[in-house]
Amino acid sequence: MAPMDLFSLPEDRQAAEAPLAARMRPRSLAEFVGQEHIVGRGSVLRAAIERGQLFSMLFFGPPGSGKTTLARVIAAETDARLVQLSAVSSGTADVRAAIQGAREARGLGGAHTVLFIDEIHRFNKAQQDALLPAIEDGIVTLIGATTENPYFEVNSALISRCQLYRFEALTAGQVEEIVAAALDDAERGLGGHAVGLGEGGLAFLAEISRGDARVALNALETAARSRAAVEGAGDDAGDASVTLTVDDLRDASQKTPVAYDRDDAHYDTISAFIKSMRGSDPDAALYYMASMIAGGEDPKFIARRMIVFASEDVGNADPTALLIAVAASRAVEFVGLPECRINLAQAVAYLSLAPKSNASYEAIDAALADVRREGNEPPPPHLRDASYRGAKDLGHGEGYRYPHAYGGWVEQQYLPEKLAGRRYYTPKAGAELDLAAETERRRTSRRAREEKRET
Repeated sequence: MAPMDLFSLPEDRQAAEAPLAARMRPRSLAEFVGQEHIVGRGSVLRAAIERGQLFSMLFFGPPGSGKTTLARVIAAETDARLVQLSAVSSGTADVRAAIQGAREARGLGGAHTVLFIDEIHRFNKAQQDALLPAIEDGIVTLIGATTENPYFEVNSALISRCQLYRFEALTAGQVEEIVAAALDDAERGLGGHAVGLGEGGLAFLAEISRGDARVALNALETAARSRAAVEGAGDDAGDASVTLTVDDLRDASQKTPVAYDRDDAHYDTISAFIKSMRGSDPDAALYYMASMIAGGEDPKFIARRMIVFASEDVGNADPTALLIAVAASRAVEFVGLPECRINLAQAVAYLSLAPKSNASYEAIDAALADVRREGNEPPPPHLRDASYRGAKDLGHGEGYRYPHAYGGWVEQQYLPEKLAGRRYYTPKAGAELDLAAETERRRTSRRAREEKRET
């Protein structure tokens, strides 16, 4: 008979053939790690589970944070019948069959059904609508799981009938707790195989997992199998002893994934990017830009947002900012990735460090508000076009004072008469303050000369 390797188990334990991450799924709330804000002591959901009074809900959060596991635990803790579907491979017929099965189970023995639908955002509107009557009639308790923002992907009618719970990525400490449990558990984990971690191994697994417990457990199991295959486990698996180093774990782990989707992460990351530049933090802005580039975001989109930012948030506090943003956008078109990342980085650093003023942004919005509220008032007659035949007969241009004939500035009414004295643009910082001060100095000087001439 061939010798048993480190992970060979008796044939009557077929469940042991499943991956370590599957074997170590929590079976009860007591074993569930993380999401204390959802199922911690005193939470509404935990109380509902303990009373057996469930309601339909949507779980929204990153992979490996426990959405599927908690759905299974809820069904087990409430003695409910669990029906699990994946929106990737299931259709309307599968949903209807599940609902019909739930109706029959309730009629025959009073069993309640928890219908868990993974990746529910992949269902189209008709498929999601097919769930509504069964939810309203209490035939099933729906638990839908999604990695996407449900407000983008799930029908509002379905959201309104469910309690929404946002899952957070597991903390490093929580991932370490899960890995330690897998190393100690002799029934489902590696506790019976003398597998240990060398110095820094636990922290390394927590780091590479990025809050996804499955990543850490898969790396642990792969590393243990690889070391066992290289060193040999002997005829008795119980005699094997393996201490995994950080290098073993690094070899077994895949490249750290970049979690970036075109809905939730797209909007959240660009928002953080802009707010970091606005807050004059070039390091944070560069990090978020790196996240977008690594996640496959179109660099032209990033450049366009920087052009808007240059006027909206820097403005005339540093007029050069707009020129740099536009130049970076042109560089993206000329150079492309990967080199244009350098051009973008230069512009991001400049925009982040530039003095900030939203005076131009506030000015145009204030002017638009007046136009929308009061209508567009006609210009005063002396500013109207006097170049066409008959214009002067209408009084157009009469009394207009040409500023260049008065040294560059002359006192006269520019706004419509109804809006005389209205101020929209108020300089705030940097160069625009200097420009405004110089303009006011020239105006004051000109007024003084005119007053002296009149006297």
